Amino acid sequence: MAESPSASAVRSLRFAVQVIKGRWFSLFASFLIMAGAGATYLFGTYSPEIKATLGYDQTTLNLMGFFKDLGANVGVLSGLIAEVTPTWFVLLIGAAMNFIGYFMIWVAVTGRISRPRVWQMCLYICIGANSQNFANTGALVTSVMNFPESRGIMLGLLKGYVGLSGAIMTQIYLAVYGNDSKSLILLIAWLPASLSVIFVYTIRKMEVRRQTAAELKLFFQILYVSVVMALFLLVITIAEKVVKFYKAGYAVSVTVVCGLLLYPLLISIREESKIWNQKSEEPVTPAQITVETPPAVVIESEKSGGTPWYADVFNKPNRGEDYTILQALTSADMLILFFASFCGLGSSLTAVDNLGQIGQSLGYPKKTISTFLSILSIWNFFGRIFSGFVSESLLSNYKVPRPLMLSLVLGISCIGLLLVAFPFRGSLYVASVIIGFSFGAQLPLLFAIISELFGLKYYATLFNCGQIASPLGSYIFNVRIAGRLYDQEALKQLAAKGLTRSAVKELTCIGKACYRLPFIILTAATLVGSLSLLVLVARTRKFYSGDIYKKFKGRSDSETAAAAEMTTEKPS
Repeated sequence: MAESPSASAVRSLRFAVQVIKGRWFSLFASFLIMAGAGATYLFGTYSPEIKATLGYDQTTLNLMGFFKDLGANVGVLSGLIAEVTPTWFVLLIGAAMNFIGYFMIWVAVTGRISRPRVWQMCLYICIGANSQNFANTGALVTSVMNFPESRGIMLGLLKGYVGLSGAIMTQIYLAVYGNDSKSLILLIAWLPASLSVIFVYTIRKMEVRRQTAAELKLFFQILYVSVVMALFLLVITIAEKVVKFYKAGYAVSVTVVCGLLLYPLLISIREESKIWNQKSEEPVTPAQITVETPPAVVIESEKSGGTPWYADVFNKPNRGEDYTILQALTSADMLILFFASFCGLGSSLTAVDNLGQIGQSLGYPKKTISTFLSILSIWNFFGRIFSGFVSESLLSNYKVPRPLMLSLVLGISCIGLLLVAFPFRGSLYVASVIIGFSFGAQLPLLFAIISELFGLKYYATLFNCGQIASPLGSYIFNVRIAGRLYDQEALKQLAAKGLTRSAVKELTCIGKACYRLPFIILTAATLVGSLSLLVLVARTRKFYSGDIYKKFKGRSDSETAAAAEMTTEKPS
């Protein structure tokens, strides 16, 4: 008997609701939010507008850049809020901060308000940049908890979309606003905020299911599509430097990018359709009534005495179990990760922030320097994807510990830093690839290690604590070392010409010596960070040799107990 139109409409509506409530749609929404969470990577595009319209010098602009990095990397507040509030509240706070911060910058640059003071502009960009931590905490942490057996893959994919977000939003703003950097600030204000508001109720923690081989294939499908999107953006970015694009051309490129972004939605519909069909085919069984005996009431006399909140700080659980925040932060494992991140991420951020200036000092034209930045951005994406998928494969199949992979990534980064310290013809192309790849690979590995060693209960706070080392390292290596040594070399060049600092408006250094000593220091620091991780490899060798995902798999009690004896390890 054929369905009536009304029954068919109701059936379609119920299926649509199931899709929206499904964990695959939640993952799709997370990808879109992450694709809009990389506005900090566009600072170099719109910062000349801030400098020109507000009359700032380079020192003031660099100060804004520091507050941008500070806001982007200090996400402890978002983590603590996520511990006591639902995900939708975290996303809404992030959306509000993003809009307020960047909208205030836009109205200042366009002259709609009186010229703000420098500290106000620094506050605006710090608030706007800090909003991406709320997006990370709401979308990334929730996705890791929903797919715990694929956390390495999940972190690689989601952070990969963040790496591509700058290129994606650049294409959108060129298609919508044309080549108007002021309008880019407005786009950054409303687009990421809108994405968080639209999907605010679809991203939430769901029941964990056992990972299947078919599910893993879906992640690889998303990987292939994201790689195609990255290559397309790379080709379009290079083509825009060579060929003049009109608005219709930008519209075509945006359409292609949006189509690739929507591919996870097709996966969501397909997977929920399978579940829908299975439910339709299942026979309806009569409900069974079971009588449960309530457990005996146990009076806990010890509650009256109370237990201090700090009592168990130094009584650490086994690795892989849920640590409290203080237990994790005072752990030797976390201190090693913090030191390695200080050296590795701090050095990489310094290299990324100075890449344009490095190209200028070596005599490259502006068009070539922008190509270096595009190459670095795309390989940053490949590093995030590679570290997520490859580390998960090596860990699952060969029990290769993730701290060892992070150590190797820092070792690779040393090669790129040395190519800047001792440049030769065309070496900066290779350095851009190596530095971009290694920089991108570090964060997914760091976040995965934190989740594996300290559990997922307080992961929202702990993964934000783990990246605090990044701005600290950036300040020491970038401001205190690289910037100061660069200025010293530039002053030497002025003195050789018989000039003083007051004789020139902008202090510029030309030649190979400008960044030689700073990058030798960065290389040494990164190497020390790489070697320090070998200590963590030795400490966690027994833990990673077992099944670290055993508690997420459906096992009998006897199997779990037997596995626990092999894989749990008390930290020393």
